[in-house]
Parts: sequence; structure tokens; C-alpha cells
Amino acid sequence: MKKSTAQSKASETDWRDGFLFVGKNVCLDFINTRPEIDRQPQELLPDWSALMRWFRAAGLIERREALAFERKWAESSEAARTIKAMRELREELRTDVRAWERGGRVRAKTLRELNDLMSQHPMLTKVGPNSGRLVAERWFPLQEPDSLFAPLADAAAKLFSQVNASRVRRCANCVLHFHDTSKIGIRRWCSMRLCGNREKVAAYAARHRSSE
Repeated sequence: MKKSTAQSKASETDWRDGFLFVGKNVCLDFINTRPEIDRQPQELLPDWSALMRWFRAAGLIERREALAFERKWAESSEAARTIKAMRELREELRTDVRAWERGGRVRAKTLRELNDLMSQHPMLTKVGPNSGRLVAERWFPLQEPDSLFAPLADAAAKLFSQVNASRVRRCANCVLHFHDTSKIGIRRWCSMRLCGNREKVAAYAARHRSSE
């Protein structure tokens, strides 16, 4: 996929291995894998390889483990079913996030699905040394393709239960969603580099035209 000039400028921070990471939240970054570029929807998860690249870029799986897992299940019916189910889950979550942002409730159907996924594919905790001290780390076993639902269901559950909905918004200029973690909480754009700067340039041009 060819990136625009604005996207190229944002490559170091907003794009990772062909994916946008502006949501400040795993669940929102997952939803953002179907953005609009030049006003056309772009599917960033068309196949098993792309899905595994996203998991690596999101930091959910280490590169070596991800590559081995990708090769093991490539061209399998299990991988094909998982990528299809992943995209369906993404669109269901998008619907709920949009309603939730506007003060609505997460659908009971979505909660049941998340609970089922977390029951079938739970996140686990392990303790190990890090910089001279013990730390607890979250992890999930990679056994079959649908194991990948573990961090996504966990992230969605935490988003809806632990994050202030008024701090989750859709960009004022595009379709991307983000969690506003700023101190003052008035962020309007997915990214200053992608949309904020474009909005400011447009506003400046409008002011200039009105003063002529």
C-alpha cells in the first residue's frame, strides 16, 4: 500500500510495519486496522501473514515466535477461519465503541462474546527477573490460530470496564479511534502528524481567504 506524504512524515511514530498505532490502546489499534486512505476503506488485515505482522508490530508476540507460528499455520483452514473471525470481531467492537463513545452501552451480545473468548483463551501471568527485580508479565500460549483472541478480548474487556468513555473518541477528521491520555483531555485528532496538522493548515487557509 503506497502511503501519502502525510503518512510518510508520520512513519516513525504513527506507522509500524504498515499499520497505524495512534489509539493508545490495543483494542482501538485493532479497530483501526481498517482505516480510510484518500476516503477509501483500506483492509490492513487481508490474510494470515498480515494478521501475524500486526501482532508483531503491536508488541503482542515476539518476532521469532511469531514467524515460527505464522509458518506453522500458513495456508491452513484454521488460520483462514481465525482471520475471518478476527475481522468480524473487529467490526462488532467498532460498532460498540462508536455507541459507547456517545454515552451508549456495550451490547449484551458483545459482552457474552468477550466473556466466552476470555474463558476459552485466557491471558496468563508469569513472574521473572527484570533489571535486578522480579516483575509479573502477562502472556498467552500460542497453540492454535484462535489463541490470538486472548490479548484482543482482554484488551476490549479492559477498555470497556476501566477506561473513561469520555476519553475515547473518533478523530474529528477521519475514522480512527483513540484514547485521549493527555492531561487536559481535549485531543481531537488521531494524530497531530496525520490529521491535526492538516486541520490546522485548512483553518489557516480559511482565515487567510476571509481576510482578503
